Amino acid sequence: MAIPSARVADGIAICFMEHKRGGCAMSLPKGFLWGNSVSSMQYDGAQHEGGKGPSVYEHKPGAWEEAVDGYHRFCEDNALMAEMHMGCLRFQTSWSRIMPAGEGEVNPEGLAYYEALADDLIARGVEPMVCLYHFDMPLALAERYGGFASKHVVDAFVEYAKVVIDALAPKVRWWITFNEQNLYSMPLAFDIAGAPKPEHTDDPAHEAEILQIAHNVMVAHARVANYLHENYPGCKIGGMCAFAPVYPASCDPRDVWAATEADRLANWVVLDTCAHGGYPAYYRAYLRRRGIALEITAEEVAALAQMRNDFSALSYYQSRCVAAADAVDHPAASALELARPVDNPHVEVNEWGWGIDPAGYRRALTEIYERTGLPVFSLENGIGWRETLPEDGSPVADDYRIAYHRAHIQALKDAVELDGAEVIGYLGWGLLDIPSSSGDIEKRYGAVYVDYAAEGRDHLRRLPKKSFAWFAQAFGSNGEDLD
Repeated sequence: MAIPSARVADGIAICFMEHKRGGCAMSLPKGFLWGNSVSSMQYDGAQHEGGKGPSVYEHKPGAWEEAVDGYHRFCEDNALMAEMHMGCLRFQTSWSRIMPAGEGEVNPEGLAYYEALADDLIARGVEPMVCLYHFDMPLALAERYGGFASKHVVDAFVEYAKVVIDALAPKVRWWITFNEQNLYSMPLAFDIAGAPKPEHTDDPAHEAEILQIAHNVMVAHARVANYLHENYPGCKIGGMCAFAPVYPASCDPRDVWAATEADRLANWVVLDTCAHGGYPAYYRAYLRRRGIALEITAEEVAALAQMRNDFSALSYYQSRCVAAADAVDHPAASALELARPVDNPHVEVNEWGWGIDPAGYRRALTEIYERTGLPVFSLENGIGWRETLPEDGSPVADDYRIAYHRAHIQALKDAVELDGAEVIGYLGWGLLDIPSSSGDIEKRYGAVYVDYAAEGRDHLRRLPKKSFAWFAQAFGSNGEDLD
């Protein structure tokens, strides 16, 4: 059920005031990185310019053709980010812009674009961070090999990654291989990996196929991390998880165990593997229990064992609440199906049903640091909202966005100061409006409004919202001034 914006904003504001009354003045370390994250298909546009080859997004409905035209406007956008006192931008290099066929010939125009983007950021005092893959498989590799379902595509990805690393590592310190890597162990893996999609992706019979994709992606991450460390020791890389803490619906031991199982398999496999150089015991036991024998070579085991990660990364938007499922009719039901999603009466939700839970964010940051022993880099956080330009020409009054980020930044500070977590930085998601992951231009996350509806010279014009000045204040004060 959607919650009216005033109620949501008021609830977040109350949460923040409770922090202020009960806490102490808190400070983040010097050099803490504030910034923004985008993906290539949601930002770049120019789908048929600069030698770019087709990706699977050629066949997906949405605003991918122009996105927000970052390909031509990145200098303007970088200036806005610098004005907001951002210190980091995580952008994604498009595989099919660098290698139009996904393998073989390299497109120099594609590399030149991302080099120019990195150079412009650096000139403005903003650190570039590169994500190598964000769901946009080159179409040729999807159609010919089935994307990351194929080990040939793993090899092709590693070669693409080496090309990007060799070009950008002298400029770029921070690296991510896969956006939200844990999603490859879920039914949407077929879609985001460029693999042939079964008619019923949630059929337990497909679980082995999904987890093979997840394994192939993990091997690709390990091989890239190893290459980066061997050749560019000053660079840092980490595995990234879409982290949604799981709460039990009650203190019934069955609910608690269902939440534990869901939490481990949905949130932790990637981060545990990245931290320890091999699959955790609970995951190996799960595979045995399910009768799943992954295709794993000795070379892949060695690559995982050699792998070293410099930080653990996450995106955070919501928490989840589950109860133990009723008797499951299908004997092959996976552990995730034995946890039944339920509403959490203590957490407000936005229009899309995403729970707004700053306390869950603090829990995520603290637990990831404690469990992996690695610094944590928060790479995505934000709230989507339907917004239109006021007729009087005033900025969009997005007080709900200010309240959301204020509460989450305060939760991050609590994780650092009260819990002892080491956190590298806080990057929002799409703080310049970009199309949503479904290609919808109505759901907006930004502090800068992008005018899709305007025509002529005003088309895609950038207009700061009310939150723009607040972010500049919050980031510029290193999180001290959140009022």
